[in-house]
Amino acid sequence: MNFVQERKRMVEEQLIPRGIKDSLVLAAFRKVPRERFIPREHWYETYGDFPLPIGEEQTISQPYIVALMTENLKLKGEERVLEIGTGSGYQTAIIAEIVKEIYTVERIVSLAQRAKKTLEELGYTNVETKIGDGTEGWEKFSPYDAIMVTAAAARVPESLLKQLAINGRLIIPIGNLYSQELILYQKKKRGLKTTNYGGCRFVPLKGKEGWR
Repeated sequence: MNFVQERKRMVEEQLIPRGIKDSLVLAAFRKVPRERFIPREHWYETYGDFPLPIGEEQTISQPYIVALMTENLKLKGEERVLEIGTGSGYQTAIIAEIVKEIYTVERIVSLAQRAKKTLEELGYTNVETKIGDGTEGWEKFSPYDAIMVTAAAARVPESLLKQLAINGRLIIPIGNLYSQELILYQKKKRGLKTTNYGGCRFVPLKGKEGWR
């Protein structure tokens, strides 16, 4: 497969026609080699318009969902971002292409170690990884300008809201174990503003402030 050509086709056929237009996001998708984050036996499906298994009953999200979540954080380049659910590391790499610093937390040791290795091999120096309970965030480096949660919760973990800066943006799938809606929270001095981006389906966010 010509992965460079496949990346270009993904952007032109899956992302742009669905309304993804942020130039920084599109540039990141054209550059990041998605195949490096996927088991070799699924390489022939790398740039398909669907999620793929990455082991440990986890998945790498559909490219459009990754783009939608990234675009709606409104990243400009100087932000400090927290990602909950490193998974394969692909979403981490997309954000790392755009922002100054990204901190990412993964509870599954094997996935965290594999993602860290891949990100290092690709030369990302603005990523810090941690193995732990993502529902509790990563307080040491807070507050964050943006937080992305790549697993589904019944409600937003309170720890994450506390670690979000005023005027910061947090995007997370909210719902039950079977279906969710993608919700953006904007933290204001007098509360939260929410925007609903429609239905989605993610693996559950497990931890102290998530699913047990």
